[in-house]
Amino acid sequence: MVRPQVTTDRKSRIREYKERKITAGVFQIRNGANGKVFLGSSLNLEGWSNRHKFQLAAGSHPNRELQNEWTEFGAGTFVFEVLEEVKGADDPGFNIGDELTLLEEIWWEKLNPTGERGYNPDSRIRQP
Repeated sequence: MVRPQVTTDRKSRIREYKERKITAGVFQIRNGANGKVFLGSSLNLEGWSNRHKFQLAAGSHPNRELQNEWTEFGAGTFVFEVLEEVKGADDPGFNIGDELTLLEEIWWEKLNPTGERGYNPDSRIRQP
């Protein structure tokens, strides 16, 4: 019977999806024309760039300054980069949220992505 094989394959793919390792970290969207950056972080980095690219292409990104410059300079001017991933998640006492907060603070101080240097209005950079 073909049916049980399809069901087994589907169940296997679902199990693999649920068991995948989720990576948290800090990212940036950098404007190559003027060097400005949008700094962000997420407890799940998978797909963050696709979400932002989709919003920007659709003209619906919540950061209006970033959206305006995306429209002005074009998509090819922007670079999407993961700056750092959270390490050490194998330790049972490890708190991924606390570690991500620390990385956010480090990268915020390093880049200071406000005003003429960036698109962030304030230091709240974590993405849902």
